[in-house]
Amino acid sequence: MEVSSAQAPHTDFGRPRGGFNFDYCARDQKLCEMLASTGGRIPKTMKTGTTIVGIVYKDGIVLGADTRATGGSEVCDKNCEKIHYLADNIYCCGAGTAADTEKTTELISSQLELHRLNTGMQSRVVTAVTLLKRMLFKYQGHVSAALVLGGCDLNGPHLFHIYPHGSTSKLPYVTMGSGSLAAMSVFETGWSRDMEEPAAIELVKQAIHAGIFNDLGSGSNVDITVIRKKSAGGNTTILRGYDTPNEQADLRGNYTRPAALKVPQGATVTLDSSFAPHPPLSSQVTIEDTAEPMSL
Repeated sequence: MEVSSAQAPHTDFGRPRGGFNFDYCARDQKLCEMLASTGGRIPKTMKTGTTIVGIVYKDGIVLGADTRATGGSEVCDKNCEKIHYLADNIYCCGAGTAADTEKTTELISSQLELHRLNTGMQSRVVTAVTLLKRMLFKYQGHVSAALVLGGCDLNGPHLFHIYPHGSTSKLPYVTMGSGSLAAMSVFETGWSRDMEEPAAIELVKQAIHAGIFNDLGSGSNVDITVIRKKSAGGNTTILRGYDTPNEQADLRGNYTRPAALKVPQGATVTLDSSFAPHPPLSSQVTIEDTAEPMSL
């Protein structure tokens, strides 16, 4: 049977052609026109917005994130939490779809806890990275979770970034999310080896500020988590709401609402103040068992 070029646009004598292929562009355009003509809803592209960062300093890891959550082009939450717990010595910043990042980190956190119970040892950072990259690679990018993972174990501090398709890199400082380019410019300018903790926290704060003020998808406050290696105490400090560059309390306190917007008590007419309880559900519903027995 002879196959026409229209039926097999991607092949030439049985072999794939090189270059880009735009055969489906016309098809997608016709589908959108058909949906619009029938009153259907044309799907829109989704944009995620986040700035998450991490750096290695002298005594451990500093992770930072903004707190804005968006849905389409609207702000859904101004103070969401993007730094997730994996273990006492390992934390993870998430960008992408909020549900995907939360449930992915919860799943890996549970697996790390089971591993600790079985081995009686502290979780290693490379174990968390391996579990995350295997899970994300299995879903081929359909789980929209871009992660910055940092932690300290017996081998010292480690910092990774993990892409939704499962690829990873280990670097001294990383940024991810829609505000990553602005944050990276701050790191490229100010990062140095063996930074002290106060300087590292300040640098992470400035990087998140760069994302907040230069990216529409990032905003609100700055969250920071400091993970220290064993020689520096081995503890973790969570600085929730470390900085609030967009605090509006003073501005709102100086604003006086118009008198027309203040509804006095008793302005709404009460039609009836009596209360008649509903009869119980059992007296209204009759259940008859007419199902036939199931056979296997």
